[in-house]
Amino acid sequence: MSTLTIVLVVLAVIALVVISIYNALAAAKVAISEAHSGIEVQMKRRADLVPNLIETVKGYTKHESDVFTKVSDARQKMLSANGVKEEAAANNMLAESLKSVFAIAESYPDLKASTNFSSLQTELSDIEAKISYARQFYNNNVKTYNSKIVTFPTNVLASNFGFKEELFFDAEEGVEKPVQVKF
Repeated sequence: MSTLTIVLVVLAVIALVVISIYNALAAAKVAISEAHSGIEVQMKRRADLVPNLIETVKGYTKHESDVFTKVSDARQKMLSANGVKEEAAANNMLAESLKSVFAIAESYPDLKASTNFSSLQTELSDIEAKISYARQFYNNNVKTYNSKIVTFPTNVLASNFGFKEELFFDAEEGVEKPVQVKF
């Protein structure tokens, strides 16, 4: 084999490795976008369900308007959120305000017995489970992608091609605290 042939083969192998790494990073980025879309779909489903839930609860609880205002505000912020960080904050705000609605419902036996409320509550629980799964799926894709862009030799090519670390869809501090409703 001539020297030129060897150089061409080495360059071809290097080009294939670079292309392979670039394609793997691009595919991981697309997976993150798809996972993020899944979160948005579920959050939109929940946002669409919230007005029905609120109207059902309002019929039983005329004097709880501040809670409904908070839920409406949180819903609006979630619908207008941009970016993972803002969406996560808005999602957490809505989840917290919905906890208040369910805490209020505990004080109204007629409301708890309402089939409409029960159906909405079941549907909302289902959506919450799907949001949780979608967040977990998104965060797993982010972990995989972020791991790729910090490991050698991918990190060298990732920085040269402009691939940046992605943010996880995190819960805010204190979200795990129970909601306290006082009458």
